[in-house]
Amino acid sequence: MAAAPAHIFFFTSVRPLLLSASPAAGNARRGGRPQEIQKTQNGHLKSGREMMAAVDNLKRLCIDHYFEEEVESAVGAAMDLVHSDDLLEATLSFRLLRETGHDVSSDDVLRRFTNGAGEFSLALSNDIWALLSLHDMSHLNMGEEASLHKAKDFSSKHLASAIRYLNPGLGRYVRQSLDHPYHLSLTQYKARHHLSYLQGLPNRKSTAAMEELATAEFHLNKLLHQKEMEEVKRWWMGLGLAQEVPVAWDKVLKWYMWSMTIIQGSSFSRYRVELTKIISLIYIVDDLFDLVGTQEELSLFTKAVKIWSTAAADSLPSCMRSCYKALYTITNEIADAAEKEHGMNPWGELFDGFMVESKWLAAGLVPAAEDYLRTGVVTSGMPLALAHVLFLLGHDHAAYSDAAKLTADHIPPAIFCPGKNLRLGDDIGSAEDEAQEGLDGSYRDLFLIENPRCAANDAEEHMRRLIVREWEELNREYFRRRTFSSGFMQACLNAARMVSVMYSYDKEQRLLVLEDYARMLLL
Repeated sequence: MAAAPAHIFFFTSVRPLLLSASPAAGNARRGGRPQEIQKTQNGHLKSGREMMAAVDNLKRLCIDHYFEEEVESAVGAAMDLVHSDDLLEATLSFRLLRETGHDVSSDDVLRRFTNGAGEFSLALSNDIWALLSLHDMSHLNMGEEASLHKAKDFSSKHLASAIRYLNPGLGRYVRQSLDHPYHLSLTQYKARHHLSYLQGLPNRKSTAAMEELATAEFHLNKLLHQKEMEEVKRWWMGLGLAQEVPVAWDKVLKWYMWSMTIIQGSSFSRYRVELTKIISLIYIVDDLFDLVGTQEELSLFTKAVKIWSTAAADSLPSCMRSCYKALYTITNEIADAAEKEHGMNPWGELFDGFMVESKWLAAGLVPAAEDYLRTGVVTSGMPLALAHVLFLLGHDHAAYSDAAKLTADHIPPAIFCPGKNLRLGDDIGSAEDEAQEGLDGSYRDLFLIENPRCAANDAEEHMRRLIVREWEELNREYFRRRTFSSGFMQACLNAARMVSVMYSYDKEQRLLVLEDYARMLLL
């Protein structure tokens, strides 16, 4: 969490900068540094802490890409302050360093704030901003970091207790931070809430220019996203699958929001449109397997996909033939490249997974919970979607030759973790949403069968612990960039963040967070 707003960047003119941020400007918004920006106080910030707080605000408002030099300067300040005796300085520094790929030990940073047993001092609970920053830091855990587990418990407990005593604006901000931690949440969604909080402060001189830029960029992004979604709608209506396939419902908004989240940046507009088409077909194929096809028809469908030839679809029922032709036409180039270079057909892996699940259902078999989950990662569609993202972004996004062996038995952690969390999140959401029937199985139900002494709440808590472990593994991949480039790793991280939005509920209003996200950023 940012410190109390610092007196930082003012703009002599925001308008020229906004023009460079327009959708038509393409790469300009991610590239060169705008010349219209000047710093106050003779070009210098007062302190390293103030610089870090400023950069934290810029990152939270999703406009830090305009200020690469300031971010680099703040990293230098963070190296000086990461072992500060001030909790806010130390945690801000740690987060900035880890986010920029620096190797820093959380145990070393937090040791000075704990006693011999590793427990945090109660005196720290009086500083709300430091607690918020500690809470944000705790979600950067890469696994065996005991101090971050304790930091999460300590900060969560005392922040929740403090809400009733805070002014309403800050109380809402703290509640939102607890329900949607910064690192685990969609940056655009968090940016809107952060902007709303800043706009509610009585003294906004220090952040007015940032707010103006963030607001303008938000509206430009919204216009671009609306244009992209209209293009997808036209494609969908022209495709005619809604008339040919009985389960092909119009869910363009849901399909597009995945792409809007996974691939960000105005220069990737075309990629978002193409990825939405892929995602729509994943949903449709899933429904064909669950609700329409017989075992014989589904087996023929799978064989046709593996042959990957238009003639292979001739013997299929009409609805499957139409779906196959759409699938073949839209994904042919990417799928051919994947098979030629890596010996795999990404759609073939997905269909094999669907066939396994359909056989379980048809024969009344009860798979082991782990077998169900392993197959469920594939049938979540996440590996297929991210495989297409990998090839859309370019083959240089794989740092090693074995990075793209995306078979069911060899899914890299960066892709496997979002897929596993998607399957677990979907199953938890089905359990919480009475309108979802969960006809194709549930990890929770299978876990309860294998552990009859456990209650349903115990099973769901176990699933949430599994999700936390996958986040830790994803963090290791993301912060250390061991396998893929930063661009593709960002897409994987965004995909994992979208999972929590897709299947989370507002605890008070019982609304899908997805609805709030769509209303805020797109509609």
